Amino acid sequence: MSSLAGRAGEDAAALFLESLGYRILQRNLRGPGAEIDLVARDGDTLVFVEVKARTGRRFGSAIAAVDARKRARIRALAGDFLQFLPPTAKVRFDVVTLERGTPSLHRGAFA
Repeated sequence: MSSLAGRAGEDAAALFLESLGYRILQRNLRGPGAEIDLVARDGDTLVFVEVKARTGRRFGSAIAAVDARKRARIRALAGDFLQFLPPTAKVRFDVVTLERGTPSLHRGAFA
């Protein structure tokens, strides 16, 4: 997927999450060897969101693309980010998939 397509997917995911009441705090949080597409608030919970878009099934489903290696990188970067928050902060990892342009929220997709 090109960076333009990736950006469009992230834009669509951000709008979708906002329609569900999420507040987008940051986009494209970068760290060593990883990036988190969106950081948001859902009520009092801090949510790290991975966005995956697919126009077809040639490369598998969008949710399957968030494999163990990708999840480990996201967790590590989120851990770095969380060092600045109280240890009691509520945290969740969501995935927004866009299959042929239709968004789906996978709340608490991994821990």
